[in-house]
Amino acid sequence: MPAGSRLETDVTLLATTLAGVVFGLALAAPPGPMNAIIAEESVVRGWSAGFWAGLGAMLADVLFFVLALLGVVAVIDHYPAVRPALYLAGGLLMLYFAVGAIGETRAATSFTDSGEVGSKGFRKTFALSLTNPYQIGFWLTVGVGLLESGTLDVFAHVPGVGDLLAGSLLVETGSPALLLGFFGGIAVWVVGYPAALSSAGRRVDALAPVIAALSAAVLAGFGVLFLAMGTMGLF
Repeated sequence: MPAGSRLETDVTLLATTLAGVVFGLALAAPPGPMNAIIAEESVVRGWSAGFWAGLGAMLADVLFFVLALLGVVAVIDHYPAVRPALYLAGGLLMLYFAVGAIGETRAATSFTDSGEVGSKGFRKTFALSLTNPYQIGFWLTVGVGLLESGTLDVFAHVPGVGDLLAGSLLVETGSPALLLGFFGGIAVWVVGYPAALSSAGRRVDALAPVIAALSAAVLAGFGVLFLAMGTMGLF
């Protein structure tokens, strides 16, 4: 291969990988139940607990990706009752975790780095991810398309900014580099988000109960929303 062609290929792969990183970060960063749990674990128990909570959600994404490639996730589309059931199960789990977060609000008077690996947060985010219709829907549509030839409008699928930034970053799909970058972006968030919150928690004692309270509110709000959507889907 000529040196010029090789350089062009390397630049294209790098650009595709970086676009995947941006995509992964953009999808991982918006506020929601997963980030609420990661935040609570980070400011109450330290970085390692927040990291493991983020890893639980990321592992679920990897699992969904594999199942989507095998065609298993697509079974949901053939059984209409499955999606409302997932909304109901996810809503109940979120309300249950919201009650726990309220307890953390009362108990957490300041930052405490317990040094534990945070398996509790890991189980929370993994369980919520498995019952999250939005996450499953992503892998049924956009996620599977990452390895199919075509074009992806990166920001069009990001909650909250899709309408504003749509068309600003287009990338060709069908390259493993894009998928590698995508999960790399999620990994950057899983590492960096808990680190920032843990660092802030060490400096401001009042941050722990405040974040725990906000986490409880987010979980309760999404829990009620999911229950409402699940109930409407059954009728």
